[in-house]
This record gives sequence, structure tokens and C-alpha cells, in this order.
Amino acid sequence: MTKIDIPPRPLSIAHRGASAYAPENTLDAFRKAAELGADMWEVDLRMTSDGHVAVYHDAELPNGMRVVDLTLAALKSHMPACPTLSEVLELAADEGVGIYADIKDIDAALPCLDALRSFGIDVAILGAFNTDVVSILRQADCPYPISALVPMGADPHSYARHADVVHLCWEHMDRPQDMLTPDLFERAFAANQQIAIWHEEDPSRMADIRTKPVFGICSDMPELVNPFTPPAEWPVGVVCHRGANKIAPENTLPAFECALAAGFSHIEVDLHLTADGHIIALHDPTLDRTTNDRGPISERTLAELRQLDAGAWFDPHFAGTKLPTLDELLSLTTRYRGQVYLELKSAPPGPVWDRVVAHELQERCFFWSFNRDFLHELRALAPEASIMARRQDFPDLTTAIDTYDARVIEFLPTDDAAEIAALRGSAIEAMVYYGGKEPEVFDKLIALRPDLVNLDHPFAFKRHLACRRLP
Repeated sequence: MTKIDIPPRPLSIAHRGASAYAPENTLDAFRKAAELGADMWEVDLRMTSDGHVAVYHDAELPNGMRVVDLTLAALKSHMPACPTLSEVLELAADEGVGIYADIKDIDAALPCLDALRSFGIDVAILGAFNTDVVSILRQADCPYPISALVPMGADPHSYARHADVVHLCWEHMDRPQDMLTPDLFERAFAANQQIAIWHEEDPSRMADIRTKPVFGICSDMPELVNPFTPPAEWPVGVVCHRGANKIAPENTLPAFECALAAGFSHIEVDLHLTADGHIIALHDPTLDRTTNDRGPISERTLAELRQLDAGAWFDPHFAGTKLPTLDELLSLTTRYRGQVYLELKSAPPGPVWDRVVAHELQERCFFWSFNRDFLHELRALAPEASIMARRQDFPDLTTAIDTYDARVIEFLPTDDAAEIAALRGSAIEAMVYYGGKEPEVFDKLIALRPDLVNLDHPFAFKRHLACRRLP
């Protein structure tokens, strides 16, 4: 068997790419997986009738035609987004991401091996449910680790006895982590095997699985496998402006969940009031830009607004995404034990504060608004509320703090570094907003060392920070 060592953290294996945020097994899904920090892409492989390796999961298309009976040209005519293995490997080489090949058709085993070699892919695992594929790869002196995908009900040790990786396909279990027993690992390690698990999207289960000595975890949400941990030298909080707004449509639950699943500390949310007194998340006062309708939000009831599509404008994959309510996003924040920055657009402070209190998130939330009357009203209503003030709106730092008894001051990267330094270690947090992803500006943020950074590109910041040695 190929000797493989357990990594210092589980490998993040993007299940059919980042399939929570793009159509599975497409180049878009693989690109998003790279953006989200996946170590490997799980790629399903099938053979076409004219000998090409296609990346497609099912044996049949939705119309019932079998992939094996179609030429590559015919397959692409029916499924234009279906890539070939060569197209995926070219992208993987550019992105520096490994390949986890799930070989669906036995005839794809050796062509897959040849393609990996020809593209110079160093990091790869080749696996299958069919144990005959494992045997074929072993006989071909496969230089990559070989994985046996173990179905539910099968004994892992006998089913995967000739494999390097025992990949447990337990995604339908309520608590798969309970089956990851010390005996399971001891027997696998004694046979020079590693354990991987497939696939997980629940944050609570993921947190448990992550503590086990697993080699890799497959997930539709690859950002969930190894969430962001700030460096000990700078325990910075990362605020995701309108959620992970480059991965999913801004101010929607998918964007908020992506940000929280990735381990970033805060989501920033814009709040409006509906005609019938409910509170929803949306940035603009009108529906025009980010829904399939037009007109002021204030003239629509919640029931009317919930019929709208708030995702298709961003990407067809998100068609049908609804405008979220304040209660929904606060429940999501609680589920991930995250924090939230609420910007009061037309939503008045009283009803918003009532919902925050109902969700017991008073200490995990701060507020801001262009409407200064809202902020004075909130301070009078809730002396304990954490209010933010923008430094640019005031003549000096003292006035910025004193006007609302602010607990957070937002700066720009071009603001006075001495003022940010003056707040360090105090009860007032300094936050710097930056909407771009230029490396030199990220370096400036690192040099400024604020308590919080408010970003539109948190994943780019995470990658940049990981490559820097902090002074």
C-alpha cells in the first residue's frame, strides 16, 4: 500500500466542487471550492462512448439517456456545463488544488491515472465504490493513494482491505461521529490505512468529526471543514459585509451561512421594514437590483416579499432564494455561535432590539445606521446595546465615541493609524472597512491591527493572512 500520513488538520474535500453554491461537478463549482479553501475537489468520473472521461455523477441524464452511450459532443449538447476530466485537471493545476477521483465507470480508472500524470497533478486520491477499481489501480502501480468508498452497512475493514484510504459514506446517519471509534482507527492505522468521511454539512456534527484523527472530510460546503482561526498574535474578528457576497447573493441565508460556516466572526446585515411591520434583510430601499421585482420595500407585505426571487440575479443556481427575515438570520447566527452587525436602514431600533433580545444575542451584536435619530433612540431604549460610529462622520475621535457612547468605531484604511492604536486594548473596538482585495491594502490592515476588519473579500484576506509572518 502507499504510505500516507494523517495531515495536521483534516483535508477539506469539496464534494462535487462547492456544490452548495454552484451546480455540482461544474467548473464553476470547482472554482468556488478553490475560493473557499478546499484542499481537494471530489470529481465523479464516467466514460463516454468515444473514450473521453467526463465529470458527471449519475449513470443517466435527466432525460434517461446513459452517459456511456453518448459521445462527448452529444453529452455536452444535453449538459453544456458538464466538463471533461482534462478541463478540470487544467483548472486544478492552475489553482493548486488536489483531485479526489470517484471513479464511477471501471473503464475510467486507467485513463484517469494517465490524465493525472500528464497534467502533473501531485496531490490526488483515486477511489471507487467498486472494489474491482481498487484492484485495477493496484495492479497498475498507481502512485497515488487508493480509496475504497465504503457503503453503509458494509464492514469497513474487509470492504477496504486493499485500499490506502477507508472512505466511510455515512452521510445519512444522524450521528456518524459516534461510529468513529478508537477501535476503528486503531485497526485502520495498524493496516497502514487512513480514514475519511463523506459528506458532512451540519456544523455540530462537523465540529465533532473534526476532532477525530480523520484524513479528510468531504463536504458540499468545503469552508466548513477547517474554519478560519485568527493568528494568536492578532485575534482579529472578520466581519463579512452582506455575508459572503462573492459566493452567494448578498443579504441572503446562503451568503450568511457561508460566512459563518467559514469561521468568520460576524455577518453584516442590512434591515428594512415591510408594509405590515416585519423586518427583512435587504440593502437597497427598492427591490430593483437584487430581486425579480421592482418598487419600494415599504409598500410590500412580508407575504408578498417572500414570493420574490432574491437569488437568480446573482446566479441561476440560487434561483428561488428568498429574502430572509430578521428572525431567520438571528437563528442562523445562534446555530453557528456567530455574531452579527445590524445596519438599520428603514427598520426602526425598537422592533429590531426586541428580536435580538428574544434570541439572546445582545452581547453578540452591534448596530449602526445612517439615520442618527435611530441610533439616539436605540441608546435611550437599550443602554447596554453596542453601537458603532463611523470615524469619517465626526470631526475627531472623541466626538465619534461620545455621540452615541459608541462601543465600535469604524475606520478606513487611509485613516490615522495612531487613532486605531489608541483604542487597542480598550473597551472600544476599532474596525476597518475595506471593500477590495488588493494585497498591499491587506498588508496595511495587518499593520494597523484593528480588532475587526469589515470585508467584501474575506476568503482572499484569509489566504493573504495565512501567507504572512506577523511581526
